[in-house]
Amino acid sequence: MYERYISQLAHVKVVTPKIEASLDFYKNVLGLEESGRAGGSVFLRGWGEHFYHSLELVEGRQPALAHIGWRAQGPAQLEQAAKRIEATGAGIGWFDGNQGHGKSYRYRGPGGHEHHLFWDVTRFVAPGDMAPVFPNRPQRFAPRGVAARSLDHVTVATPDVVRDAKWYGEVLGHRYMEETVADPEANLGDTVVFGMTTVCERSHDFGLVADFSGATGRVNHIAYWVDQREELRRAADVLLDADIAIEFGPGRHGMGEQDYLYCREPGGLRVELNSGGYKNYEPDFPVVRWTPKQGSNVYYKNAKMPHSMYESFPPVDMSKAEENMAKTTLFV
Repeated sequence: MYERYISQLAHVKVVTPKIEASLDFYKNVLGLEESGRAGGSVFLRGWGEHFYHSLELVEGRQPALAHIGWRAQGPAQLEQAAKRIEATGAGIGWFDGNQGHGKSYRYRGPGGHEHHLFWDVTRFVAPGDMAPVFPNRPQRFAPRGVAARSLDHVTVATPDVVRDAKWYGEVLGHRYMEETVADPEANLGDTVVFGMTTVCERSHDFGLVADFSGATGRVNHIAYWVDQREELRRAADVLLDADIAIEFGPGRHGMGEQDYLYCREPGGLRVELNSGGYKNYEPDFPVVRWTPKQGSNVYYKNAKMPHSMYESFPPVDMSKAEENMAKTTLFV
């Protein structure tokens, strides 16, 4: 059984080498709202998000993940989680509040990714011209571009998917929902090439993809949500009209049953758009195991994922890993 220490995925901080072009993409193509700027960072949120931001954008040499932000289940659970993390030796320590949230406990997962856990948050307050008609919404619906509603998940690269999933589950209460092993002819044995965990009712808010490069702390993609599957098809038109190439999709994953579309923002980072998918509330849900041939990545079993999807960020020399990576056929 899982104890709940975390309530939700709250934000991601990503690095781009082309901050102005990336900002234009997130605001005018993806349709995010700018909340503010501070210390070289730009803070953005989906139109349906109540917190100050779900994306922090900062300039750097290569596309990369700086950290993942999670909101705790409550102030007591924040303290409990910090003690549990400290006991594993993975803690970085307590830090004062940042733009958008109060004090946070920072830690590094087994795959080398930095996380910030906090309880106090700054909520978005819409100015007069954006004040919502409906009181349960943070702002008026004024669609721009894709009009992404909210952050959905982040998928990171790691040398050991199962090790990471177990750590996040045992220490912080992530539920390990589904996994994929390579098809038998890949000769990778029982190697899990993709796994997904969740802290809420979604099929996943945290993805783990096998990375055979030897690098640590890399990210494969971030994902935003649109309400309806029809909006995902519309998003494809918006991207193409903006001269943004579609890397993979539209399609549907077997794992999670979500419809998907992948593209690259101008700084190089992969961005996924999602809709659909199942909800699950079972604390003892057994881990579902797939192979690619069963449709884990391509539900309809009628397309192959392009080789470019194997790339994670920041890019590294994949020559030693290319043979093994080419034998795996999924990312969600």
